[in-house]
Amino acid sequence: MRTKDLALEVIRLLKLEYPDSGCSLEYTEPWKLLVSVRLAAQCTDARVNIVVQDLYKKYPDINSLAEAGADAIEEIIKPCGLGHSKAKDIHACMIMLRDVYGGTVPDTMEELLKLPGVGRKSANLVLGDIYGKPAIVTDTHCIRLVNRIGLVKGIKEPGKVEKELWKIIPAEEGNAFCHRLVDHGRAICTARTKPYCNDCCLNAICKKCGV
Repeated sequence: MRTKDLALEVIRLLKLEYPDSGCSLEYTEPWKLLVSVRLAAQCTDARVNIVVQDLYKKYPDINSLAEAGADAIEEIIKPCGLGHSKAKDIHACMIMLRDVYGGTVPDTMEELLKLPGVGRKSANLVLGDIYGKPAIVTDTHCIRLVNRIGLVKGIKEPGKVEKELWKIIPAEEGNAFCHRLVDHGRAICTARTKPYCNDCCLNAICKKCGV
């Protein structure tokens, strides 16, 4: 099976298995997704969803977070780890959103990458989930699974994985495909235990590279 045909079959089977997949970070406004995805670095989405509740009680909008000092933000987000750098990025990002973008989260990769603490993974998440644009989010689940399945061969660098997936994943499928990879990576194709291949909807077509 050609890699592109394999990709289309993986997409089809994951759709059947996880029809309702979506972002596990909880947010009600675009800027809150930016905050949460920064906090999620080396932290679980579940913990981030709890911590941001306290953050938004004290700082409910872009302006209040921009006016708060990074030290004050750090005190609240400490449970997410890497508090100093995350607080610094969030504070600077909110200032830029307020002063440069009038409180609106940009809708292009170029502009999103100008925001402090925003890399391609975060930018793609915003483009896909907020603006419905073609996006491929190469998080750890995505990188692990596409290598095991055989959609890419031994590539671990996020930017290179993204580039390869754009060649074989239809643009309109990319965002949802990556959300389904996260669900599948948590439930079946796990990182910390041996994958549950016998229970996997991809068992018949997965190349099981490195498994």
